[in-house]
Amino acid sequence: MKRKVFACMFVVMALAGSAFAEILAGPGIAVVDTESGKLQGYIRNGIYTYHGVPYAQAERFMPPAKVPAWDGIRLALNYGTMSPQDTSPEGDIFPPHYFWPHWEPRILVQSFNCQNLNIWTPGLDDGKRPVMVWLHGGGHMMGAATVEDVYDGENLSRKGNVVVVSVNHRLNLEGFLNLSAYGEKYKDSFNQSTRDIVASLEWIRDNIAKFGGDPDNVTLFGQSGGAAKIITLMATPASKGLFHKAILESGATEDSGMTLTPKEISLYVTELTLKNLGISPEEIDRIKDVPYSELAAASNKALAQVAEERNIINALGGRSLMWCPVVDGVYITENPAETKFVEQAKDIPIIIGTALNEWVSMPLLANMAVTQSDNKNYWDDAKVGEMLREKYGEKSEAVASAFLKAYPYKKKADALYVDSWLRSRAKKVAALKADQGGAPVFTYVFTWETPIMGGYAMAYHCSELPFVFNNIALSEMATGGGEKAQALADKMSQAWIDFARSGNPGWEAYTRDNGATMLFDDEPILTYHHDDELISILVPDYVY
Repeated sequence: MKRKVFACMFVVMALAGSAFAEILAGPGIAVVDTESGKLQGYIRNGIYTYHGVPYAQAERFMPPAKVPAWDGIRLALNYGTMSPQDTSPEGDIFPPHYFWPHWEPRILVQSFNCQNLNIWTPGLDDGKRPVMVWLHGGGHMMGAATVEDVYDGENLSRKGNVVVVSVNHRLNLEGFLNLSAYGEKYKDSFNQSTRDIVASLEWIRDNIAKFGGDPDNVTLFGQSGGAAKIITLMATPASKGLFHKAILESGATEDSGMTLTPKEISLYVTELTLKNLGISPEEIDRIKDVPYSELAAASNKALAQVAEERNIINALGGRSLMWCPVVDGVYITENPAETKFVEQAKDIPIIIGTALNEWVSMPLLANMAVTQSDNKNYWDDAKVGEMLREKYGEKSEAVASAFLKAYPYKKKADALYVDSWLRSRAKKVAALKADQGGAPVFTYVFTWETPIMGGYAMAYHCSELPFVFNNIALSEMATGGGEKAQALADKMSQAWIDFARSGNPGWEAYTRDNGATMLFDDEPILTYHHDDELISILVPDYVY
């Protein structure tokens, strides 16, 4: 019976053609000898692919350590574990996967020992290709390197002849709970999320040449929380020299990247968490055995308590505190971009940008059945004027006028949904970086609107991701697909590749004097000071 099964399998493989044979090429074809042992991946469409590669290992709340060497060949065919997190928070307003290309509910195994990465490369040990390392979004709270199809690096690797790497690491309380007040054993218990990423970059430095990559030409790129992680790394001495360029997509905000959590606040959160759990300082070792769900409930309560007591106001105006890297003066030495850009990153060129609408169109998600046919694309001038007055009051005409000056290819109704929160922060980071007089900074705004479901979502938070990864074909339900979307993806992904290769994406660097900003739409346009007036009206008290 077994012989018949194997015979059938052989016939199927023989009939499947060269593509299937390429994937299952066998030992020796996609085997790489890393510092810990041999890894076997697979080859698909000419790209060598490795999933779930361990770059470190860790005990709970402890710093990452080297992976012990293994004998024989270790298969790297399946995705690795992801950090523990609440994948279905109450009150979640995110739309289903068919529209939102960032929060697919893919089920992955959760573990605090989640230090693994994925690699896509056109060749092995055969040259020095630029290395592009992706850090996923989800704040510092949730997400994973493989949570969404659009994060797949195959197309980007092939298009640019680059090595693409995506990284999993600890998040939320697993990455930031500060137990340092409870004995020498726990002195390095916090900032484990950042320590994990540094460990991944050290692994890349030591191993990526075997995958055809250049360890001296590493670009970090990340979106939302991923961008915040990159800004944090710029103020982390342990990361110095491990990356050479950075791309920050929609992730520059106070209290999450530009500025970080003070050590005193992190210690107070831990103190209240332990009280909520009924764990005394003398029995601190119990903490390592508390199930994640119980610890999350206790720490979430503590975060809310601290925000209330200390009147901590988030950037959107609400009172809250979220998990975030901690400035301790030792591991993370200073805030990355508070009143000046961190000196450590002076020689690192960056791209920073946002999407035109970001989170502003999110309320429309609550009733998609209605908003897909009742949105700004269907309203007459009278209704648009009424809504502008309702939102902006006496400033409505000034906002509309400044918006159309900034984006003359848009409509007056689009002014209802322009983002000023992330955009103003991106402008500040760019200005502070330019003030250094070191490596250049390049800025952009992604203004392309998805046509899906009547176009109500516009250029939303995460909407640029299929274009950056050149993965329009993997996200047609979010982009609509088609020639126009693919044409923009070709241009945008090429700009990211060019920056990774040379430090120049192909447009003029930003300075305070020129205000140079690339607008990515069907036809990308380089502008100068295009939205200064608009942002000054929308956030008049924000100084940069």
